[in-house]
Amino acid sequence: MPRVPLCMPQLGESIAEAAIREIGIAAGDDISADQEVFQVETDKAMMGVTTPATGRVLEIIAKVDESYAVGATLAYLEVTDEEIQRAGLTKPSDTAPIRPVKPRTEEDQAAENALADGDDGQSRPHFAIDESEFIEIDVNPEVKPTVEGLPVPASATGATYLSPRMKARMEELGLNAADLSGVAGSGAGGRVTIEDFEKFIREIEKNKMTAASPMRIAVADSMRRSWTRPLATVGMPVSLDAVLAHRKASDPKSGIALYAIRALALALSENTAVAGRLIGERIVHPKAIDIGFAVEVEDGVLVPVMRDVADKTLAELTAPYDELVRRGRDRRLPPEAMGTGIATVTNFGTFGIVWATPIPLPEQNLVLGLGAGRKVPHWDDAAGEFVPRVEADLTLSFDHRILDGGAAGRLLQKIDSLLQRPETL
Repeated sequence: MPRVPLCMPQLGESIAEAAIREIGIAAGDDISADQEVFQVETDKAMMGVTTPATGRVLEIIAKVDESYAVGATLAYLEVTDEEIQRAGLTKPSDTAPIRPVKPRTEEDQAAENALADGDDGQSRPHFAIDESEFIEIDVNPEVKPTVEGLPVPASATGATYLSPRMKARMEELGLNAADLSGVAGSGAGGRVTIEDFEKFIREIEKNKMTAASPMRIAVADSMRRSWTRPLATVGMPVSLDAVLAHRKASDPKSGIALYAIRALALALSENTAVAGRLIGERIVHPKAIDIGFAVEVEDGVLVPVMRDVADKTLAELTAPYDELVRRGRDRRLPPEAMGTGIATVTNFGTFGIVWATPIPLPEQNLVLGLGAGRKVPHWDDAAGEFVPRVEADLTLSFDHRILDGGAAGRLLQKIDSLLQRPETL
């Protein structure tokens, strides 16, 4: 029976590779079509790789904890011709296809003669290559870093005040300018020289090191790209009494963060420009009010996205939100919840944090933060006395190119106003 490769599938639009975490088959096992046989980890979630057809496992190439690019062979399967036809697979061939050779014409020969002849009409074989000059090229080279064991952070695109030689050396090791922030340069103008760099590499090799997970690398790269923009944060205290009372009387009960998500969506729907992106000299408005929310997972953060939040009521969003929280913690988000929204809500108050300055994702310019609720004295003008109320700080981090402090403050005030009328959400 034909030998068919099982390859790493395209697991997402922007995913180029994934790491093998679990192998659920062994050589000789019988497998069925669409059977999940590998658990792989991308920079977004845990996903499964399934078999394309029914057959038998011949050989397993992949190894646990190693990363493989999309299209790489993970295993070989033995599959019948009938299964290949049913699954729409391409039957493997024992020989490479022969490409037809275009017949040589008189015009081709004349062009070659013209290139070979000099001004005096004498033949000069400028492009003739002796067989001894042929170079054998390894089509599958094994790339080894110069310094063994060096952790490879997020990839870089170059750095300011670095020589071409330095840039090449950093690219070789997968480093970027942010990794050199703690290196004191001895060159002119504080430039980090190649000698400074090599000394830095030798020193860190003496320390204990562990491999960074794909999730950690993705978060690091995302934050590095985000920080290239002029970011600012504003904040204000808001009363949660109305939200807590509404939640207590509701069934099912919505999470506190979901109230903030819905309020943010309604506020943005009134003026989508504040959630737009500055491209050149124009602000590109979002097509839909899709809001993400942060879910902590092992060694990172996932941001599931809820679609068209402004068009759905709080009650309609409760069950989908709870399901996404659960699946996010399991790192098994559905495809429709991946991608990017126009803003993110993060409830850092669950960790007892009162105030923070979260950083927007590179594709967004807004992130709304919700601090821990706490009971505080509040002056009541009508009663002429202090009364207790549950209060939390709302923070809004934003791209200062799109918003100024006043506009950001008005957006927070609108969100606060909506939270005081939770029945309208």
